[in-house]
Amino acid sequence: MDQKQLEKYSSAFTLSDMEIFIFPELLYALVLANIMSPEIWKWRDDKWFEGIDKMGPLKKIHRLKQYIMEHYSFNLDLETWGLTDKQTEISRFEGFIDPDTLQRSNALFGYEGDKYYFDIDIRKHFGLDKFDSDIIPYWKTETVEAMNAFRFKPGYTTGAGECVSLACLYAAALFVVAKVPLEKIFLLGTPLHSQNFILVDEGVLTNNRRVVTKSMWFNGTELSGLARRALENEQVTMVAHSTGFIHAVYPEATISEDAYTLMKQKLSAYLESPVSFEIFTNFLRSVSRYQKLFQLSFQCNDLIKYIRLEKVFAYEHDSKNKIGDKTAKKLFCEIDEEDLSVSIEKERVLISADNSIFFQKTNKEFFTVLQQEFPVLAANKEFMNDFRKFIHTVPHLPSSKKTFSPSRPFVLSPFQSRVDIIAAISGMRKQSVTADLAFYAGRKMDSCDWKPFLKAAFERNPVSVEYFSGMDPEQIYAVLSGWPNESIYGENGIALPDEVVNYQRGEGVEKAITFANIAKSRHLEITFEQHEKKIILKTGHRRFEFAVSNKPQIPQGVL
Repeated sequence: MDQKQLEKYSSAFTLSDMEIFIFPELLYALVLANIMSPEIWKWRDDKWFEGIDKMGPLKKIHRLKQYIMEHYSFNLDLETWGLTDKQTEISRFEGFIDPDTLQRSNALFGYEGDKYYFDIDIRKHFGLDKFDSDIIPYWKTETVEAMNAFRFKPGYTTGAGECVSLACLYAAALFVVAKVPLEKIFLLGTPLHSQNFILVDEGVLTNNRRVVTKSMWFNGTELSGLARRALENEQVTMVAHSTGFIHAVYPEATISEDAYTLMKQKLSAYLESPVSFEIFTNFLRSVSRYQKLFQLSFQCNDLIKYIRLEKVFAYEHDSKNKIGDKTAKKLFCEIDEEDLSVSIEKERVLISADNSIFFQKTNKEFFTVLQQEFPVLAANKEFMNDFRKFIHTVPHLPSSKKTFSPSRPFVLSPFQSRVDIIAAISGMRKQSVTADLAFYAGRKMDSCDWKPFLKAAFERNPVSVEYFSGMDPEQIYAVLSGWPNESIYGENGIALPDEVVNYQRGEGVEKAITFANIAKSRHLEITFEQHEKKIILKTGHRRFEFAVSNKPQIPQGVL
């Protein structure tokens, strides 16, 4: 490997958000690594998924969502994978991307696409305000094995992962468990978030642990507001698919142009809704500051009664009934008579479910009638802009003005066996960088070059160094020896030093590499001997022995 290849392939092990931004092949490589992992295939045998093959596509996805909700939590802290600094990362990638482009596209280097985060100060939000402004987190994306291993960390009872990890987990599980074809799954990465768009029903978005259908997108709840934020405010940096990727920065796209066009059409339809009374009140639920502009009328026995809209929403908080749907009459019955009036407040716009404006055939007709019947609203530019944005979000996707050079697509079937799928991906390694990187991301070290792994281990594992900072080599060896001699990776996978420390377990070769990482950080001279059943590390006159089992051996001369 030349230096650029070595940097890319070593990034397949640490998978930081920035590495995935620079090397977009890594995003789908992790999906494939998870698909090849035995961990997700075990889900098929879980009682939770009994009878799933008889369910409709949307019900399958909701069943999968509930499993993920119960077995994984969201984790994005500074402690799990440690810190680096801007100059180190800029120096790593100066041959791949210029600093100005990086600053415009990455949240930790100056990107300000989502004003929400910058209103609250992103560095303070993530606890970075206590460090020098040059310090940034690694925020590494976890494999399914590393996600599962969070249950070994103090304070966790389930697996966990950050948003990119959850997106890649979802994509793999949708394929393996829900049997959604890969061509229907698109991964969307923004500078601050990652989610998937699935071509099922009217479209489904995954958002961290949850899924969002089209009706949920427009329901005006706090959860849908969180799901909306990335696509409403951020540039979608990349879209990854079984046919390839398209990236906002790079001029060449490897994704199928037809697949990308279809995804854009489906996403656009998902993000737009005709106006109805329900959608209108959902908007007012979402943006509560506009509620004070309205009053609501409804039939109460033989009289028309009126109520300030914010009071109706107050009743909604403690009710299972909603203003704009078929349960509205039940909600109105819950309203105290003291909050109702028989007279209209002239300074408020009067709306009701029976108003003809909500029965227009097109949104264009709706806004024409709105101009005529409610000129005060039409003149409120802030209200109109927010409402138009609510009913039709226009995502900032990578431009289609690219040179499309489609890569060889991954033609895999969820009805194939895991063994056959691994063989198919393996057969593409010479023709597809993504396929090759999948084996590195999946830690299948029996078929990978060790140099990228060791580069990642010794350059980007600060948590293990910090954990043992106050100990001498004998103490470090004693602690490592006391941890369970088991890997979080089955088969031929090898954990990185920070994974060994975070989960406090490791097979002998993993513990030896962790020890070597700490020694190298202290600039200690170290020698390495690989024997059939043990690894011997020597530093100075001290000798440390680690028992090994059936994990792949480190080739002589590379440590």
